[in-house]
Amino acid sequence: MTDYEKNALVNSPTSSRSVTETVNGSHHFVIQGYSLAKGMGVGKHIASENFTVGGYQWAIYFYPDGKNPEDSSTYVSVFIALASEGTDVRALFELTLVDQSGKGKHKIHSHFDRSLESGPYTLKYRGSMWGYKRFYRRAMLETSDYLKDDCLKINCTVGVVVSAVDCPRLQHSVQVPESDIGSHFGMLLDNIEGSDVVFNVAGEKFHAHKLVLAARSPVFRSVFFKQDEEKHHEIDLTGMEPKVFKAMLHFIYRDALLEDELVASSSFSESDSLIAKLLAAADKYDLVRLRRMCESHLCKDITVNSVGRALALADRNHATELKAVCLRYAAENLAAVMRSDGFEYLKEKCPRLQSELLKAVAGCEDDCSSSGGGKSRSVCGQLSDGGDTNGRRVRQRTWNLGDS
Repeated sequence: MTDYEKNALVNSPTSSRSVTETVNGSHHFVIQGYSLAKGMGVGKHIASENFTVGGYQWAIYFYPDGKNPEDSSTYVSVFIALASEGTDVRALFELTLVDQSGKGKHKIHSHFDRSLESGPYTLKYRGSMWGYKRFYRRAMLETSDYLKDDCLKINCTVGVVVSAVDCPRLQHSVQVPESDIGSHFGMLLDNIEGSDVVFNVAGEKFHAHKLVLAARSPVFRSVFFKQDEEKHHEIDLTGMEPKVFKAMLHFIYRDALLEDELVASSSFSESDSLIAKLLAAADKYDLVRLRRMCESHLCKDITVNSVGRALALADRNHATELKAVCLRYAAENLAAVMRSDGFEYLKEKCPRLQSELLKAVAGCEDDCSSSGGGKSRSVCGQLSDGGDTNGRRVRQRTWNLGDS
């Protein structure tokens, strides 16, 4: 270490900050049977349960005949007492006699929210008290709204003063790397060592691990670990292309999509797109996260021409989020959608979805009506007279709702 570096270390400035604040807590004390407590004697009190604030125990003392003989029972007295061991405990206090009429005219004595000439009150030892010998004139109390059904209610708040040195936070930190569990399991997939099941998909073989598949898919778990089921070492998988199964395995092991292949094939214009087939695979094997990831990709490609096919695809594969987006989009652009080839496909393949689309249209119109804006005429109204949203004439179409 050079002399300059040594001097830099020695002369580096330091800083700290002292923070003084209160730790606050409250207690609600109900005195039932006030009339029976009268006459117990000057200097005798009724005590609340002990309550803890700022690491100390406190109690409320109520003197029905007053604390001092010189007051001749003219006043009731109320005090807050330190009920645990402590030396020079500094605190703020608030005593509230509750107005039980509901008018909110409480009698409040408070240290809080006002300047203190001598600072917080200091309690020297256990049994030290703060309060009022002449808290309230007894004759007035007994005819006031503070006394109801022979009951008094007193709220007490204590704020214990504490000081601490607030040192600056350490400026250095330890960076935690991103999760790499996917890459580790991906290496397991790439390496056939340890695999215990082989899938034959259209003549192409894929080695995998039953535990991994079962952990990710309830369907695979049922296949591999169902009781009284023979052991599966090689499985012929039908109804799925090798590229789709490969993409599904990639997700199962890495929790990610094969981005390059998916982005290149996410268009609805292709009836055999990989992303559409992967959505079907996710539904078949109950891979909820994969289904949602496919829905997210497919949402990006929705257009007037593609929304009909997308809606049919979503309905077929229980893709509820994608279906909701498609219904909303189609409802908001209904005139143009009804002239598209995708709508003809929807009418032919999924006629029952037309009723759901009508409900979505009604919902959109309700939204426009409730917001006070939107189109001056309803979408259905525009279609009924052969005009689209831009005033152009279009051929009227008949909705077939009988096959829902």
